[in-house]
Amino acid sequence: MPEQHPTDIAGTAVRPFARDDFRYDLPEELIAQHPTAARDGSRLLHLQGDAREDLKFTDLPSLLQPEDLLVVNDTRVLKARLKAQKDSGGQAEVLLERILDEHTALCQVRVSKPLKAGRALTVGGHRLEAQGREGQFYRLCFDAPVLDVLEAEGSVPLPPYIERDQEKGPDEADEARYQTVWNAAPGAVAAPTAGLHFTEALLEKIEARGVRRAALTLHVGAGTFQPVRVSDLAEHRMHTERYQIDDNCIEAIETTRKAGGRIVAVGTTAVRALESAASADGSLRPGAGETSLFITPGYRFKVVDALITNFHLPESTLLMMVTAFAGFDPVMAAYRHAVAARYRFFSYGDAMFMSRQAYAPSQERYAHTDGKNV
Repeated sequence: MPEQHPTDIAGTAVRPFARDDFRYDLPEELIAQHPTAARDGSRLLHLQGDAREDLKFTDLPSLLQPEDLLVVNDTRVLKARLKAQKDSGGQAEVLLERILDEHTALCQVRVSKPLKAGRALTVGGHRLEAQGREGQFYRLCFDAPVLDVLEAEGSVPLPPYIERDQEKGPDEADEARYQTVWNAAPGAVAAPTAGLHFTEALLEKIEARGVRRAALTLHVGAGTFQPVRVSDLAEHRMHTERYQIDDNCIEAIETTRKAGGRIVAVGTTAVRALESAASADGSLRPGAGETSLFITPGYRFKVVDALITNFHLPESTLLMMVTAFAGFDPVMAAYRHAVAARYRFFSYGDAMFMSRQAYAPSQERYAHTDGKNV
């Protein structure tokens, strides 16, 4: 018999969780390799407490209420993957992690031997010189603006579980579909995938219901795919990502709260930015910041009331976040249902709409922030 988790009044386990608790069996054929024919053609699993409902994504407006606010991440995915050649003649692959300034970036570099400072890579007609390392990343100096080189020479950085011909790379559909319709701020190397389902027509229907929309920016890094390698979650250290929340977004949130509406986050990246910017009382600070917030069951959410999200990898930090949001047992049961019902998983897969579980004081002692218990 599997171990039974003791629960509090909200139905959430109150013992510290381990990585293995977030394991589930996923047949490989359920990992979506291509987007649906229509952008809004995915399925939508509605989770409300223990209740589940199988819907279409185009049913989303019926789940929203007048005075609700959709908060979206307007980051734009860069053509962040580069094929390069070492100055010794060998091949290399460069994956952008973060742009530091106009000519400098942190990058993952796949090479047979580590690059020493002063060694160079060639990408097209451009020279990228290694200046040293910062942890697992190389600091590379580009001989032209980084954004210009990426646009001219780069390709869409599809996640590792989406397989494409290594020579051909991403196709034309990926160029358009691995990007939200509201993208505006270049800087991400992975898409905020919950937003990939929305079309302009669907947004018009949502607006017609009296639902408003506000945008923030969180530039998703390649570290979003970093696995949890430790059993004790308190020992895991999250990757750092940059975010920005302006006065307009905060004003929209405050107006929604006063009107009794819900803050509906489109994707875990929007959740992470909002919760990172929130004070203990839920008030938000405008401006830019960096976050390494790690949310696991027991975290007390301060801002977000409902969440639209895709299905996440087993034992991933994103699965841990959504179980914290809607309850460990309901979410894991919903995932088992999704597998049995043949939902499509991960970036190009189907979506869920979930409401935040009721908060119980006994949960708080197992919240995690910045990789540490609080």
